[in-house]
Amino acid sequence: MELLKKTAVEQHKALVNKEVSALELTKASIERIEKLDKTLGAFNSTTFESAIETAKKVDQKIAKGETIPILAGIPTALKDNMNFIGSKTTCSSKILENFVSPYDATVTKKLKENLVPILGKANLDEFAMGSSNENSAFKIVRNPYNLNKVPGGSSGGSACSVSSCEVTLSLGSDTGGSIRLPASFCGIAGFKPTYGRVSRYGLVAFASSLDQIGPFGRCIEDITYLYETIAGYDEKDSTSLKLEVGNISSNLKRDIKGLKIGVIKELMAQGVDDDVKASVENAIKTYEKLGAKIKEISLPLLEHSIGVYYIVATAEASSNLARFDGVKYGFRAQNCENLLDMYCKTRAQGFGPEVKRRIMLGTYALSSGYYDAYYKKAQQLRRLIADDFKKAFEDVDILVSPTCPNTAFDLNSRADNPLAMYLTDIATISSNLVGAPALSMPIGFDKDKMPVGLQIIAKNLDELTLLQSAYALERELGVNTERPNI
Repeated sequence: MELLKKTAVEQHKALVNKEVSALELTKASIERIEKLDKTLGAFNSTTFESAIETAKKVDQKIAKGETIPILAGIPTALKDNMNFIGSKTTCSSKILENFVSPYDATVTKKLKENLVPILGKANLDEFAMGSSNENSAFKIVRNPYNLNKVPGGSSGGSACSVSSCEVTLSLGSDTGGSIRLPASFCGIAGFKPTYGRVSRYGLVAFASSLDQIGPFGRCIEDITYLYETIAGYDEKDSTSLKLEVGNISSNLKRDIKGLKIGVIKELMAQGVDDDVKASVENAIKTYEKLGAKIKEISLPLLEHSIGVYYIVATAEASSNLARFDGVKYGFRAQNCENLLDMYCKTRAQGFGPEVKRRIMLGTYALSSGYYDAYYKKAQQLRRLIADDFKKAFEDVDILVSPTCPNTAFDLNSRADNPLAMYLTDIATISSNLVGAPALSMPIGFDKDKMPVGLQIIAKNLDELTLLQSAYALERELGVNTERPNI
């Protein structure tokens, strides 16, 4: 268990020094998953045989004295909306319950090329729609710090699996905070890169202009290495950026003296829990101690981000999910009178309540007579929100705020209140709307011993400054080594 608690960087050193084999590490992770997952619900399916074969290849390279990639042999999980050939990709939905991936997502292919053992597909809110991971068609995910609380969503399984030491690393997708919120609730680091930095080829689409794949890990150094492993241009993704990623890990430890930090005024106002606010204020003071310059920044249009997001995201979802009709693949309803009846019954039986709600909202926003009033207006406001951020970054290098106004909430406490659930993402949504890189890192605990996360946002394409600033704070506060007692 002590080995599983270590960071990926520490595990890599143990592998290279032959203190442990990749096979032993992978088997330890498998045993941990088999022991805990009936309780946590973090995995929809496992791919243990493939992981063991990859681990054996790593050990063969080490035995021959060959250099191995930094993440070779490190146990990893994929969110179950990313394709992995030969394994199920369900999106935690009944409509894809038995769908087997016919190809690898680009991120999956890159992990395989770097000999990273993939141990399974992590549970999520159905089609990545949710903030608590209670919307899965199969089972809920529980927070490893308190089994009666949510892990955050939609990448709750990915975050839970890393926090509970079932795996060391994982990948999630972030459409409006779906990496950062679970990272905050589960006491780990989660990173959403600039839109287009990581290929979306092989990621089942929710909202195509917002979705972005990113890493989870127990420290900033780990997520930096995983980001470098999966990032880069991909000709199979038309939104992929044809730009060099750069070697961020080699420049991670740079001094941040003189760094200009903007504290987002609107996200530190009324409504933030006292313990969350105190932890964020302590992080800001720590930055000052490190020589950073602090300035309060106002983003006047931030209050409109929830409304903009839930029009744009639902509109794109209604379009993307039209492909699930029972004809081409996935679940098909039986005993149908005609083709239209089959369409209707398949989607009615295959989709869960939250997915249906968002499809209906999006279809309405795109319908004739309402497009200009809703979707077009939302896109105009989205542009103005981006202008707010651009103006803010003229004065500062990064922006900080709480990742969420509160720590993890109780299971079922918001399930019947969609508006309250949507407001959970108030701090994270805006960076998806503008495409900016953002991360959440653990900075403390509340009075109930639940983790508190700090969100850091940088200007588009400035992952270097973002990760450097997070690493400097983490180095001063210390890596969160207080793993859940489970």
